Amino acid sequence: MTTFVDRVELHVAAGSGGHGCASVHREKFKPLGGPDGGNGGRGGDVTLTVDQSITTLLEYHHSPHRKATNGKPGEGGNRSGKDGQDLVLPVPDGTVVLDKAGNVLADLVGQGTSYVAAQGGRGGLGNAALASARRKAPGFALLGEPGSLQDIVLELKTVADVALVGYPSAGKSSLISVLSAAKPKIADYPFTTLVPNLGVVTAGSTVYTIADVPGLIPGASQGKGLGLEFLRHVERCSVLVHVLDTATLESDRDPVSDLDIIEAELREYGGLDNRPRIVVLNKIDVPDGKDLAEMVRPDLEARGYRVFEVSAVAHIGLKELSFALAELVGNARAAKPKEEATRIVIRPKAVDDAGFTVTREEAGGEPLFRVRGEKPERWVRQTDFNNDEAVGYLADRLNRLGVEEELVKAGARSGDGVAIGPEDNAVVFDWEPTLTAGAEMLGRRGEDHRFEAPRPAAQRRRDRDAERDEALREYDDFEPF
Repeated sequence: MTTFVDRVELHVAAGSGGHGCASVHREKFKPLGGPDGGNGGRGGDVTLTVDQSITTLLEYHHSPHRKATNGKPGEGGNRSGKDGQDLVLPVPDGTVVLDKAGNVLADLVGQGTSYVAAQGGRGGLGNAALASARRKAPGFALLGEPGSLQDIVLELKTVADVALVGYPSAGKSSLISVLSAAKPKIADYPFTTLVPNLGVVTAGSTVYTIADVPGLIPGASQGKGLGLEFLRHVERCSVLVHVLDTATLESDRDPVSDLDIIEAELREYGGLDNRPRIVVLNKIDVPDGKDLAEMVRPDLEARGYRVFEVSAVAHIGLKELSFALAELVGNARAAKPKEEATRIVIRPKAVDDAGFTVTREEAGGEPLFRVRGEKPERWVRQTDFNNDEAVGYLADRLNRLGVEEELVKAGARSGDGVAIGPEDNAVVFDWEPTLTAGAEMLGRRGEDHRFEAPRPAAQRRRDRDAERDEALREYDDFEPF
């Protein structure tokens, strides 16, 4: 039965926002008391958070589909809907988040580090929030936005200071068991270790973590054996330790050739050339092992390696090795740049950024003008196309943003097709220039004339001024929550 998983594909879905409510306050002797529809609640996010008590991605291997809850719709009486509950997924320290193409989205290292993998949808505004000087009583509300869907890949890269590498049965697990309190499975057959083992070592005032990487063999970087699955666990280490078997029973192997083969695999994997190396000649408690260690040591030292002769079984040479590793780890930590305080990066938009683009395409020999941009696409998702008043409101928003003007510049003519959104999920309509003037088509859109008597000229002027002022405000991005 699988007990350790270090790579999974996860399908996450954020919650959708609740719809806004279109409601009119009613009471005795006051049947039309004004709009009182509440806003919809925000959809829940899906967030990955580092939990150091978690050591494997096994849970997500068995249950790869995760979804946050939706926001509740608004209600009459100015009652806003309840926000959806965020879904927090604990992941091990050292988890890397990638998209399906292999691009890194986040590198989660350190307790509490988090990443929002899927953003919850905004709740729709109710008609009370949409009321204004020119919209006394809107007869519509905005729909909640759908939550985002993401297919991501989680890869676990063990966070350790020291990595033990070497052939299967070279004694890596035995070594980690005597240097730390770890209790890995130990046996005398290849591939005993099927998962990376972690241990904590204290040497003087230095405390560091040590991991053994399951058996590397020739061709591991191309997928042979178990090496390809676990080479990623070497990436974060500060020090590499070659554990060489001086008492192997295989006639075609010796410590120097083993070192050359493992180095070739590490070089093929890439990115590890700058790590300091130490060579450990293990199993010197065996008479032939001691003789072979003394024979190959001068050759290894001539290559520039620091060499330690040890026996994990007889506890020989372990103290010297432990303090040497502590020294190298201390040097590596001191060489790292100091972590700066969290910085907020501000990336202002260019002054000529309209927030959308209009491109001309061909569809069945006819021109099609595609509008792409965060605001137009969001507004389309929020619109109830069964409500003419809501469609008119969308048309006015697009007009104020400058979409109609850009369509004219792009050569659009009456009756041409216009698509807002991506190819697989776009709203397509036949464009008529007058369509964007929703207020003119619908009169004073959103006003119920039963609310007031005919307006005098001075009042009409004040209303026109209010309409002009409202058009200049950045009301479109208003978020009441």
